[in-house]
Amino acid sequence: MKHLENQYTVAFYNLENFFDTKNDPHTLDDDFTPEGRKAWNERKFGKKVKKMAKAISQIGVEDSDTLPVLIGIAEVENKNVINALLGAKALREEAYDYVHFDSPDERGIDTALIYHQQHFKVLNSETIPLLIDNGNGDRDYTRDILYVHGQLHQEEIHVFVNHWPSRRDGADETEYKRIKAAETIIEKLNTIEGGNLNCIIMGDFNDDPNSASIQKLMETGLFINPMQKLLSPNSGSANYKGEWSLFDQILVSHSFLNYENGTHSFKKAEVFSPQFLKEWKGRYRGNPFRTFVGKKYLGGYSDHFPVYVILKENK
Repeated sequence: MKHLENQYTVAFYNLENFFDTKNDPHTLDDDFTPEGRKAWNERKFGKKVKKMAKAISQIGVEDSDTLPVLIGIAEVENKNVINALLGAKALREEAYDYVHFDSPDERGIDTALIYHQQHFKVLNSETIPLLIDNGNGDRDYTRDILYVHGQLHQEEIHVFVNHWPSRRDGADETEYKRIKAAETIIEKLNTIEGGNLNCIIMGDFNDDPNSASIQKLMETGLFINPMQKLLSPNSGSANYKGEWSLFDQILVSHSFLNYENGTHSFKKAEVFSPQFLKEWKGRYRGNPFRTFVGKKYLGGYSDHFPVYVILKENK
């Protein structure tokens, strides 16, 4: 496996409503309780934990001889579910830790960054509030942007984990919210000292690579979007009413195109969609095998496929 040495997986995965079974009085999580609409109980939760851990342990295995070194995750309710995930059989032997903050999202779903302690060291982390309104002057309480400054091996990098506002009220009607999210990241980048920053911006952007919000990031001239070529009429990271989208993306800065010793260079980008993550029969064959459709329990993984990039450490 010599050719996989010094190649590392950086991934992002929307875990689709990864709630525990307890009712949090401060959030709209009632559906995901034993008495709720989805009859969410410990058995179903345990099954979800096991499946999510299995999926994460497999991302990038064909391109690296280690498990992912960084995994951004979205739609996690709290630290309890992340601890359960990292305690599952498929992951518990790995030296994983995580960065997570509770966000003001009304449903109580957050982002987090899981990192492998043998490869990554956190230097600083914070949340960046996304301050947007609903058009009527009321604040739209949505997910914060998670910012983590750390060292991947010996190289400093800046990671942003995102879950941008949804299109539920219409793609055009909500576009301004996602453009604001892009502008919020750019504002943060402008405060970080030092030239030629190593940045990774990952997340479920609720927008495709060609959308105005993603183009706003690209217009800075700092990034490449290796996910652009992965969207086609027949493939993406999620499928809604028969149409593929690539809302899940990982952008990397141009600095990952160098080959100096002690740096990391970008090798490839992929949607991770093995057979076990797909519906295997019926009209939705080939789509992500999800946990629920509406309130119908399917017992699958997520309604999104993970995405990942491979970085090679230059030695």
